[in-house]
Amino acid sequence: MNQLSPIFAALGDPVRFAIVDRLLLDGELSAGQIADIAPISPPAFSRHLKVLREAGLVAQRTDRQRRLYSARPEAVRQISAWTINHREFWEASLDRLEHAMNKELKADG
Repeated sequence: MNQLSPIFAALGDPVRFAIVDRLLLDGELSAGQIADIAPISPPAFSRHLKVLREAGLVAQRTDRQRRLYSARPEAVRQISAWTINHREFWEASLDRLEHAMNKELKADG
C-alpha cells in the first residue's frame, strides 16, 4: 500500500490525472503534445510532469532535444490490482448485506 500512496496522491490532481489519461490513450508524447490539456504555464506543467515521474506513473526519455513521456505500465497494473482487490471486497460485503436483508424480510413476512 505504501507504493500506492504517492500514485493516488499524484492522480488526485485533475491536471496530472488528465496527463496520465492522455498518455494511456495516445502512447508516448512530447510535453508540447500534452500541454493542451490545461491552460497552465510551462513551468507549472513541468512541475506536474515531475510529480508524475517521482510517483512512478510516467517515464521520461530524451530523443535529441525533445523529452518524451509515457505512462508506466507497472504503476497502472498496481492501480488495477488494488481496484480489483477492493472491488471483490465490496461485492462480497454487498452480497452478505443482501442475504441478511432477504433473511430479515422472510422472518418478518
